[in-house]
Amino acid sequence: MNLKDAAATASDRTGVIWTLDASSDLNANLVCFGTGQGVGEHVNDEIEVMVLGVSGSGIVTVDQKEHALSAGMLMFIPKGARRAIVSTSEDFAYLTVHRR
Repeated sequence: MNLKDAAATASDRTGVIWTLDASSDLNANLVCFGTGQGVGEHVNDEIEVMVLGVSGSGIVTVDQKEHALSAGMLMFIPKGARRAIVSTSEDFAYLTVHRR
């Protein structure tokens, strides 16, 4: 699967545009947002998450520290961390991977 192509063809869809259905253990989601959109601040005490930038750019805030995320950049969010993600471009897409 070409993640960048999948994100580019999402047109006006926002949020999760693709989910891995083939695994009962692993969860992967391709997520797209336009400028200023994203996932509000929250805490997840149950799972750690890997986030891979696919296109565009955004800010991932973890425990009140901002991290720039763009295509090819990978970051780890530990469980129990306060987190939020917001797009800073019109074509922001990222892949999340975590256990189910």
